[in-house]
Amino acid sequence: MKSPIAGIFCPNPVPLDDAGRINEPELRRYIDWLIDRGIHGIYANGSAGEFLRFSLQERRRICQIICEQCRGRVPVLAGATENNVREVIESCELYHAYGARAVALLPPIYYKLSQASVFEYFREIARNSPIDVTLYNIPLFCPPIEVQTIQRLALEHRNIIGLKDSSGDMSYLARVIAAIRPTRPEFTLLSGWEAALAPAMLLGADGGTHASSGAVPELTRRLYDLCVTRRWDEAVHLQLRLIEFFDIMVYAADFPEGLRAAVEIRGIKLGKSRQPANFDRTRLTESLRCVMADFGLADAPTTCTTRTSGFAGQGVDLSPDVTLEVTSAVIAEMKRKGLL
Repeated sequence: MKSPIAGIFCPNPVPLDDAGRINEPELRRYIDWLIDRGIHGIYANGSAGEFLRFSLQERRRICQIICEQCRGRVPVLAGATENNVREVIESCELYHAYGARAVALLPPIYYKLSQASVFEYFREIARNSPIDVTLYNIPLFCPPIEVQTIQRLALEHRNIIGLKDSSGDMSYLARVIAAIRPTRPEFTLLSGWEAALAPAMLLGADGGTHASSGAVPELTRRLYDLCVTRRWDEAVHLQLRLIEFFDIMVYAADFPEGLRAAVEIRGIKLGKSRQPANFDRTRLTESLRCVMADFGLADAPTTCTTRTSGFAGQGVDLSPDVTLEVTSAVIAEMKRKGLL
């Protein structure tokens, strides 16, 4: 029986050695570290893994290493986006042979395509792929995958099994769920928007692929567990607290430099990214340490200001926030319908 794609899938950054090559021993150690801390699956060649900064051969090697190291302990969702359909299908064949559970595919990048062309692209791959396919909607960088396109693909191709949505649009996610679940109740939906895992799961998502899980897997797993056990008040509280960490990690330096710095605080040697960058790494690291220390995941530097809460979040002032507003609205509607 195929393992489900549900829970927290980590889009892991890739360790590099001093020469900028893939540091295979450290990558293997990192995968074990993530699994030991409760990650449900690994998302190889994701955005946090800087897949565009590796060659085709390197991307395939990264996936092979990850599949070998996971050894079936957790499923692997393999990013297989390439510049043309032929290379995508070849990667699908390889990743299937490596033991990946499914592939994740963006629509074609760079060129602006109609929805008819987006549909044809995914249909051609689905017809020829030996491995299950999940769609990846991130309209900031690619043509969007509209609800009707997803619905048609899901109805015509049983090997298209899910969607990762990084749009951050809760109404879009709700429309996808309403359109797909009546006929494909097993269709997987993963949130790719860090700030709204809790609202997404309230709507019916099965989990998420979040960069923060690469640095604080214990917390993203905790948030998921709170949602699964319907402890929504605690889930929203932790969701809002994690936003501070996420904002520093993503906005204090060019992504994913903040993530790489946070992972190194946890003891994983990632090395320098292949992208030359200009930012104050010492200041970034100190800021990340302050927040992570508040969760008990790092030693606090002396530069930290006094904070008001521990892991459970008692005493935190929850000022109005879009995540809180969305989650509260979803909870209220579900209660009105007698679902909570």
